[in-house]
Amino acid sequence: MQRTWRVWWRHLWLDRGDVHRALGPGASERLRDSVARSEQRHTGEIRVCVEAALPWRYLWQGATPRSRALAMFAKLGVWDTESNNGVLIYVLLADRAIEIVADRGIANRLPSAHWQAVVDRMRATLHGGSLELALQGSIETVGTTLEGLFARSGDTTDRNELSDEPSLH
Repeated sequence: MQRTWRVWWRHLWLDRGDVHRALGPGASERLRDSVARSEQRHTGEIRVCVEAALPWRYLWQGATPRSRALAMFAKLGVWDTESNNGVLIYVLLADRAIEIVADRGIANRLPSAHWQAVVDRMRATLHGGSLELALQGSIETVGTTLEGLFARSGDTTDRNELSDEPSLH
């Protein structure tokens, strides 16, 4: 995929401060709390990652938002949960891209249309102007999905394997 100068400029121009401005004050804590509440209902792991722009190395290589989401899935350790039941919710502001990456313990049990529906609902909410609201809704939807597949039972002694803190770049 060839990137236009306009796209390159957006990636050059946006930085971590744009992520914080897009989310608003206190959003990081609220998102963290939403992930923690969701994970009390299931044994899955949810990570949220919002990046302003692709690193130059990725731009130069012509990487897609999906390839960056897969890289962040690995970098954040979402693939490394004991039950292979992690999900990454990834947003790339410069390309207005949303990706959901589910680990192999989940991906084989649900059609890709399920994840596309989550992305579509998130995109519709984003068009309304609220990144935080879109992320909150996707955390709830992913949590409900994980609860259906990996419900926490009373005797479950599951530990929180991944940070609930959103990764903001």
